[in-house]
Amino acid sequence: MADWNPSLYLQYGAERTRPAAELLARISLDEAATIVDLGCGPGNSTALLKHRWPCAHITGVDNSPAMLVEARTALPDCHFVEADIRQYKPGQPLSLIYANASLQWVPDHYDLLPHLVSLLKLNGVLAIQMPDNWLEPTHVAMREVALEQDYPDRGREPLPGVHAYYDILSEAGCDVDIWRTTYFHKMSSHQAIIDWVSATGLRPWLQELNENEQKRFLKRYHELLEEQYPLQENGQILLAFPRLFIVAQRQP
Repeated sequence: MADWNPSLYLQYGAERTRPAAELLARISLDEAATIVDLGCGPGNSTALLKHRWPCAHITGVDNSPAMLVEARTALPDCHFVEADIRQYKPGQPLSLIYANASLQWVPDHYDLLPHLVSLLKLNGVLAIQMPDNWLEPTHVAMREVALEQDYPDRGREPLPGVHAYYDILSEAGCDVDIWRTTYFHKMSSHQAIIDWVSATGLRPWLQELNENEQKRFLKRYHELLEEQYPLQENGQILLAFPRLFIVAQRQP
């Protein structure tokens, strides 16, 4: 997959950082000595962790060289590692594993989450936020266009769901706090919605297409978005964006 584009990702930096901050607010740890930010991206979530626990040893993990360049520039006092989330192994048990908008890209959560819990100290916390928008028109339309234009399905799988996550993490020995929030982001146009998803969910669909194929895909995608997202009285569009939050504390 082509590398991530930090500038495009940060075009909606405030909107992307808001759920990261709200996840952080529900973590009850007074002290955290060792923290890992899984899928740290350009460091916007890592900066929140650094502000909350300035004395902690914080490591950001991402598989995007471009994102890590941005993160290292923004946060020279933090440590950053290029690695696959599934393969990363810390040198010591962790106080906090924080994964904001990253684990939705990683398959096999029935195995992944218990593995992450095993990396925690007793009373350590696994904090997760994931977009839960597989059934939203933005993502349904991606699959519809691919089917119409005879392209393979490159989208991510739907999340297992609230009840499944509760059972997975409870059985892994955690006390689990889980909730779902739907944000309504004000978008100036249907093209703005495309700009938003181009940095994330739309990337896999476009990466193997040539320039003409991409234009054809995006033209049809724009048409479907116009059908699904009406304009408000003032010309804005409200983009519903549901997100799933989990804070799981490993029990002694």
